[in-house]
Amino acid sequence: MEHRKTLVYLLLIISSLMGQKNQIEKDWIRLFNGKNLDGWKIKIAGYKLDDNFNETFKVENNVLKVSYDNYKNFNRQFGHIFYEAPFSDYILRLEYRFLGEQVKGGPNWAYRNSGIMVHSQSPESMDIGQEFPVSIEIQLLGGNGIDNRSTANVCTPGTNVVMNEELITKHCTDSNSETYHGDQWVNVEIEVHGNSLIKHKVNEKLVLDYSKPQYDENDEEAKKLFDTNKMLNGGYISLQAESHPVEFRNIEIYPLTK
Repeated sequence: MEHRKTLVYLLLIISSLMGQKNQIEKDWIRLFNGKNLDGWKIKIAGYKLDDNFNETFKVENNVLKVSYDNYKNFNRQFGHIFYEAPFSDYILRLEYRFLGEQVKGGPNWAYRNSGIMVHSQSPESMDIGQEFPVSIEIQLLGGNGIDNRSTANVCTPGTNVVMNEELITKHCTDSNSETYHGDQWVNVEIEVHGNSLIKHKVNEKLVLDYSKPQYDENDEEAKKLFDTNKMLNGGYISLQAESHPVEFRNIEIYPLTK
């Protein structure tokens, strides 16, 4: 009899956990519908808001693509596609992969290089020639088939972060992720808690965390965006186009505040 009670109790616990998991999955919100770019805004350096120069951003086969098929040469037309609404506390997840060859004229450092920008300024507030939004960048890198090259690093255009109670002012800090060579899909999850904590996960493994995202007081673009409070509590999410073809899919967000 006791064994039967224990078994029933365990089954109830498993059922409850499964119900919680199913509810969490229902609460995820799809930011990209897989059909078109509804709900997204485009800003490419040198072009007005929503001028999708050379069809840099397109949708094919349920995938959001950064494409350079219509480019003869890349001339620092760095681009970003922004989701239309800002967020503060959330988990963002997506899959990405790099494909093909870098467009002619792309800088060497942009080989298999893209990113997810969080806590970003709005696309409307960017100057027409501005190449990167003031934001926190989760840098996405692909391997070259030989060397180690981590992904889900953090870069800070116009911003700084704190790690181990130290203000980090260098532009990029590497994660401890593996290197992902070839054209494989990679899963990235970003957990954002306003101004307190940001975590990077790659294929469900924690690879980097930091806190207190803030404007860089010495950056000219950042100076335009804050008065006295330099701390970043939220902002827009965008995906990068930096001269190498890349694809994104299953872009979803789970709000941590209701």
